[in-house]
Amino acid sequence: MTALDWPAEVLAQLEFYWDASLRPRLDGLADDEFFWEPVEPCWSVRPRPDGTFVADWSWPEPDPPPVTTIAWRLGHIVVGVLELRVDHHFGKGDMTIADAHWPGSAEEALARLEDAYRAWCAGVRSKAPEDFAAPVGSAEPEQWSDLPFAVLALHVNREVMHHGAEVALLRDLYRAHPAHVRDAV
Repeated sequence: MTALDWPAEVLAQLEFYWDASLRPRLDGLADDEFFWEPVEPCWSVRPRPDGTFVADWSWPEPDPPPVTTIAWRLGHIVVGVLELRVDHHFGKGDMTIADAHWPGSAEEALARLEDAYRAWCAGVRSKAPEDFAAPVGSAEPEQWSDLPFAVLALHVNREVMHHGAEVALLRDLYRAHPAHVRDAV
């Protein structure tokens, strides 16, 4: 029996989801839908005084947590799931969530999502299968440091799929909302 090629398997899962599900569902996304707040209260991405954008959040998270906008969900995938990890595992390692600039438009979010996805895939592809058994160490918070890279890579896949599905559902709800159906007629 041959050894499992972890980079190939992890990437096959993520790339299939990207090509068949997530990326096609993002076509045509515009700012009105990106920032749509379907309920109150709603977490979104908002401008800072300096013109950059930041996500609404608090720690610990409220129970139940607020509903989030497409801007928040895509920003989470871009910044928290992909860009931060690309920087910490394959880059300089100096990015923090506190100083991150979140996408401030649908166009920016889609461009950064594409770039971060491609960079993450290239980084994972650069790892040898045996690297997937090595602990992630200081590139991740302490609760992750002893876990193998394979666990982190599968977590990234799960996060992209989970939050991508939420974005797809929010797009369905936006399209079916009476105000938007009326506008389309």
